[in-house]
Amino acid sequence: MAMTAASVFGSGGCLELLTSSKAMRGKLWTRLAPFISKRHASTSQTSLSSSSSSCSVINPWLFVGLGNPGEKYQCTRHNVGFDMIDMFAQSQGISLTRHPFKALFGEGMVEGVPVLLAKPQTYMNLSGESVGPLAAYYKLPLNRILVAFDDMDLPCGVLRLQPKGGYGRHNGVKSLIYHFRKNREFGRLRIGIGRPPGQMDPKAFVLQKFNKTGRERIDSAIEEGVEILKLVVTKGLTEAARSSNVDQKYKHLTTHDMQL
Repeated sequence: MAMTAASVFGSGGCLELLTSSKAMRGKLWTRLAPFISKRHASTSQTSLSSSSSSCSVINPWLFVGLGNPGEKYQCTRHNVGFDMIDMFAQSQGISLTRHPFKALFGEGMVEGVPVLLAKPQTYMNLSGESVGPLAAYYKLPLNRILVAFDDMDLPCGVLRLQPKGGYGRHNGVKSLIYHFRKNREFGRLRIGIGRPPGQMDPKAFVLQKFNKTGRERIDSAIEEGVEILKLVVTKGLTEAARSSNVDQKYKHLTTHDMQL
């Protein structure tokens, strides 16, 4: 059985508090109602329910982009996760508005599948404070959550899709794992930003903006990322990773490309 984000909070956790009143249960149902599809049960002369219909809930995908809120962080290397969600939202006609769980949030349908988008408005290192309760509220299995974020271990503009993994020194992902009670079974879309040149402090590097060539490569990668996310919706994480990672494998392999 897939572990749900709700289950990792345990007794008395965020989900219980949020659904403890009839009003909140009503709100939860209202939000989930668009995600419920009806299918007619097969008819049988011997079945008492031959004329009835049953309902099945389609679990939505939650796509999360990590970054820092505020104008001074826009277009920096550390905010490429935000850029990915913005581009995907624009491509699908999904509007992002402020959500009670410290996030900009939107919801829509992609290829007939419900998709939720979120940009945590905590600072990067506290991203789990937003995503953890949000995932619990929607009762999402962790394998229906995908997080897009910057990665210095990949050349600039290279993408890598993974069904699960560690945090790879990324404090935003580390925060998510912490709030999922050390469970790492959620997807990642790693967006390569390259390594800092020389002895430059990595913390300073990720808060800088790209040079012209680097920005062009990131913009191109984000367009590719939109197609990868659509593939995740239609084919699932494992199949999408199998095909997309092969396409990304040989992009930008020179040392210079690591420092854009």
